[in-house]
Amino acid sequence: MDISRSEQRILHLLAQGGRIEIERNDKGRIAEAACYTRDGWLFPELDMLLFRKLKRRRCIASAGGGPYRITRRGLALVRARPDNR
Repeated sequence: MDISRSEQRILHLLAQGGRIEIERNDKGRIAEAACYTRDGWLFPELDMLLFRKLKRRRCIASAGGGPYRITRRGLALVRARPDNR
């Protein structure tokens, strides 16, 4: 399955140890998502459409109420780059 360039960028950050933190609204639905690198820097290119697309494809998942991280499926979809650890 091919994924877009913006999805690749997010998955690379997550594969290197990044995380996606969410904020919920009053109804308990996800209102906002923010992607952070492993160093704690905010990555501004993540929007709700991209977040939902990654979640629908099961490339990211949250465990125990924690931040969203990359899954094994997401690791399989991301293309190898020299800077991935």
